[in-house]
Amino acid sequence: MTQHRSSSLSAAAKALPPIVAALMQPFREFFTAPVWSHLLILIAGMVLSPGKRTVSAALRVMGLGATKDFARYHYVLNHARWSSRAVARKLLAMIVRNFAPAGPVVIGLDDTIERRWGPKISARGIYRDPVRSSHGYFVKTSGLRWLAVMAMVPVPWTRRRWGLPFLTILAPSERHDVAHRHRHKKLTDFARQAILQVRRWLPKRKIVVVADCSFASLDLIGAVRRYVCFITRLRLDASLFEPAPPRPRGQRGRPAKKGCRLPKLADVLKDEKTRWTKLAMPHWYGDDARCILEIVTGTAVWYHAGSPPAPIRWVLVRDPTGVRDAQAFLCTDLTIAPATFLCWFVSRWSMETTFQESREHLGVETQRQWSDTAIARTTPALFGLFSLLTLWAADPKITPNLRPRTAAWYHKNEPTFSDVIAAVRRRFWLTPNLSMSRQNPDSLEIPIELWNRLTETLCFAA
Repeated sequence: MTQHRSSSLSAAAKALPPIVAALMQPFREFFTAPVWSHLLILIAGMVLSPGKRTVSAALRVMGLGATKDFARYHYVLNHARWSSRAVARKLLAMIVRNFAPAGPVVIGLDDTIERRWGPKISARGIYRDPVRSSHGYFVKTSGLRWLAVMAMVPVPWTRRRWGLPFLTILAPSERHDVAHRHRHKKLTDFARQAILQVRRWLPKRKIVVVADCSFASLDLIGAVRRYVCFITRLRLDASLFEPAPPRPRGQRGRPAKKGCRLPKLADVLKDEKTRWTKLAMPHWYGDDARCILEIVTGTAVWYHAGSPPAPIRWVLVRDPTGVRDAQAFLCTDLTIAPATFLCWFVSRWSMETTFQESREHLGVETQRQWSDTAIARTTPALFGLFSLLTLWAADPKITPNLRPRTAAWYHKNEPTFSDVIAAVRRRFWLTPNLSMSRQNPDSLEIPIELWNRLTETLCFAA
């Protein structure tokens, strides 16, 4: 048994690209030695696998399809003791240090549905499918709901900010919580906890949180406004008021929470007397060219019964061409210029790109774990791998391989995530055996084991 185990470890060490241990070194302190050696194999296998991201696929692409102790690799996800939160904190620190060393840190919040079926996946529920649904067409799907927390940072090879996930939280369905006698938490409750956690991780940085209308909650704003600048959408029929007047001396009773009612933003939009200001916005709704918009802004108190009042700066935006509908946004920091926080909000649209790229290139929704612990770790690990690959692509050893893939019929100006993972894969496949000098530059000698891994990977690619 000892001889078989040592042979398996030697085969794994031989299959592992040497650069993987160096790139993963910042996370070494969170894992024991046995778990660490198996984790490196899984990370390398997840990067090199072209299709499904299962443990078996990772082992096959690493040339370990015949290993007898494959259960130890499953153990990393379903039983090993390591803290996902500690790993998330370290990943955030790396992202901020490399891509946002100064200035405000923009954090994006969004939820996504991982389509999963099966009676053993207890946390799944029935939710609205945001990808397949539209304003007039409602589609429901069965799966797991995740709250993704991403750092919206500029990367060196593009003009736009990328959404890099570092913390992904499972938000179980109400049916699951009732069955397990847990208090059900709404998505905004998880968002509040995540925002306050990020605040504790970055105590000395200004944090700007951008979120969609799902998080436009007065309770959430009231809980986090003292710690972060919160930016989200605002309904056109929201109840807005003037600030509460000063309390007269000697008056008894509760102080006023609000002043006089202000016009609805829908009425401001229709009012011909509204004075609009032109604003040029880059990348508005994905447009490469600068888009000329018209805005009107003001301050107010957003309030409805049962929730704390929230002083906000609102901005009403309309498209002079009429192509897009008018929208309203709010910011809890009344001193920030509308153009500034609109640019911050625009960056959150790259979160949808992150979800799409993770499904297409990292195999999210293809994993097959059914253990609760493995489910809670695997999907966040795949989203975190998106951020790791982006960080590794900025490494001087890998950056020279980063270039847009082009053809006679296809061109793109900037690298995308497909180019990022391709650059990392090129570096992983480059073993020391291929780096020796050769007399004939047109021929290349590679070990038979590596040749078999490459051909098997290509032959069984999805």
